[in-house]
Amino acid sequence: MKNKTEVASIFYKFKAWVENQSERKMQILRSDNGTEYTSDKFSKFCEDAGIEHQLTTPYTPQQNGVVERKNRTILEMARCLLHDKDLPKKFWAEAASTSVFLLNRLPTKALSKSTPFEAWYGFKPKLMNLKVFGCLCFSYIPQVKRDKLDKKAEAGIFVGYSSTSKAYRIFLPQSNKVIVSRDVLFFEEEKWSKESEKLQVQEESEEDVDDQPVRGTRSLSDIYQRCNVAVMEPVDYNGAATDSKWVSAMKEEFDMIEKHQTWELTEKPKDKNVIGVKWVYRTKLNADGSVNKHKARLVVKGYAQMFGVDFSETFSPVARLDTIRLLLALAAQKGWIIHHMDVKSAFLNGHLEEEIFVEQPEGFVVHGQEEKVYRLKKALYGLKQAPRSWYGRIDAHLISLGFEKCLSEFTLYVKKTDVGIVIVSLYVDDLLMTGSSKELIEEFKGGMKEAFEMTDLGKMSFFLGMQVQQDRGEVFVSQEKYAKEILRKFKMEECKPIATPMNQKEKFSNEDGAEKVDEKLYRSLIGCLMYLTATRPDITYAVSLLSRYMHCASEIHFKAAKRILRYIKGTIGYGVKFQPVKDFSLYGYSDSDWAGSNDDMKSTSGYCFTFGSGVFSWRSKKQDVIAQSTAEAEYVAAVAAANQAIWLRKLMADLHMEQKESTQVLVDNQAAISISKNPVFHGKTKHFKIKLYFLREVQKQGDVQLLYCKTENQLADFLTKSLPQARFEYLRQKLGVCYH
Repeated sequence: MKNKTEVASIFYKFKAWVENQSERKMQILRSDNGTEYTSDKFSKFCEDAGIEHQLTTPYTPQQNGVVERKNRTILEMARCLLHDKDLPKKFWAEAASTSVFLLNRLPTKALSKSTPFEAWYGFKPKLMNLKVFGCLCFSYIPQVKRDKLDKKAEAGIFVGYSSTSKAYRIFLPQSNKVIVSRDVLFFEEEKWSKESEKLQVQEESEEDVDDQPVRGTRSLSDIYQRCNVAVMEPVDYNGAATDSKWVSAMKEEFDMIEKHQTWELTEKPKDKNVIGVKWVYRTKLNADGSVNKHKARLVVKGYAQMFGVDFSETFSPVARLDTIRLLLALAAQKGWIIHHMDVKSAFLNGHLEEEIFVEQPEGFVVHGQEEKVYRLKKALYGLKQAPRSWYGRIDAHLISLGFEKCLSEFTLYVKKTDVGIVIVSLYVDDLLMTGSSKELIEEFKGGMKEAFEMTDLGKMSFFLGMQVQQDRGEVFVSQEKYAKEILRKFKMEECKPIATPMNQKEKFSNEDGAEKVDEKLYRSLIGCLMYLTATRPDITYAVSLLSRYMHCASEIHFKAAKRILRYIKGTIGYGVKFQPVKDFSLYGYSDSDWAGSNDDMKSTSGYCFTFGSGVFSWRSKKQDVIAQSTAEAEYVAAVAAANQAIWLRKLMADLHMEQKESTQVLVDNQAAISISKNPVFHGKTKHFKIKLYFLREVQKQGDVQLLYCKTENQLADFLTKSLPQARFEYLRQKLGVCYH
């Protein structure tokens, strides 16, 4: 919390969590007269929630003595922890965090010698993991992070307990960062040297860092949130069996398995491999941080399976993002509604061809038949072939309902009757459906609910991290929520926005002389940005360019990546808008730069396709060959665009929307167009690869036609190079990238 105005939102999250965990309503709140508690926003919230807000008399903190005393206890306890091991004051928040953790597990008179943990959960906390704060310890370095001759452990200081896992928080003085580890050797009587006074806690994010490193300005409310005992999840059955919530979740999962007739109890075979199973526990949270549900999943230890014996085929297709965006564009044009359904425990519906035996799960062993095992009739989560089995099951079912599978997209199904058309797209256990007939869609939903246990999510609104808004013939798709999560993850929520994702004159190379950065952190950032390009073509080129330096990232590359985050900050709500148009036809744009890469002098290809409103298919990629001229670079880019156009035409034909006329691909280089139509070999083309002459063939057949357009009208321009602000914003608007 950076200012007092955030108190209301923080209190809302706290209230939601408390009420959900305790199953009781908050009735009375007592606070001092701070402006954060007397604001109109806070008062309005308390009034709407039916909470009686009591205020202490001015300058009389004694009237709120319980909280005042608890704060004093925490600070005094933290002071003792620091001084006992001669730790610097920089670790005060870690000490306060540990103090709260310990107080929750210490008996108190207020609870008749019981602990707050026991009063809240109904069972006693385990104390075997408690260690002396600030002691010297050695954290084991995983084998994947070290070479053969590197040291196996690193010296550090124990600074607390993880809030998200059963592990310890260790401060490493050599690297100035806090890591989370469970493999730690403690020397509780020892302490770090006086040199620790000079240490600074690193504030840059790491993937293995528990959460935001401690800063001197952290408030006690933040500490309470970090130390909340509710985030703990069991790591095994023994830890879950003592909690009624997890016991109920396991029973629900077991009942679901029994309901689907997934297995049958049988004698243990002598010549067959029996695979183990384990319980996996996850706490599902709401957007506001409150607990949604406790989920227990029985998982097969698939790593024990043998190829050719226990499984063979494992691959299962999923819908391409291009296909999903195409459906959104079609729905906007036709005025259709896209519906969303989810299959409960989808993998339990997949039939197995192999004979597989698994152990009885812990806690559900049949009394008197302990030696028997289960023979699987259907797939369980964790099996190598589970995704394939599920796809085979639902594929057969959809075909039995009269659907035709698209040959160009194996997860797309079409059913056309005299009444209308229904289109279904499959993404593992998610089904998207749209079409011209409401009756056919409702009939399809009913049939699916009879065959599988389904959840009807209604109108498509959130899918794969994409937010979809369908309103009056318009469809707007964005990733605003995901973009905010990226900014939060990399501590860029308060960064200064910028107008473009990349500096126009900036060039990158493998060896730029700058200091190298943590590759893990850089890869994490680029990976997050790459998925954001699912609805943001305006950052595609910048992200594609920076992804070439995953193996040699420097400060220059990292700074450029942070510039993209600054651009996202200023365009957080941007997405692609699809609208109906009069001239509905498929056409695209193709462009390239020439020798844009400083390292290997290769060029960059870019293309995008649209029906007349927003773009639904785009790509920016470095070419595989070195182009010897601008014309050749443009020609290679046009070949890539033509291949995509052919696939899109086949997809439209499968959807009974065949494009009879040639698909126009607009190119701003007349020489490339001439080469594509000239069958004569000469000095400019004799070195071309055979595959490049495919472009001439598709033009002869009338599938694709290259047309010339002026550079100022070339929409694919910003997929191949960085542009000035005015030009960039103009093309962005033309591509349909905007606010809703």
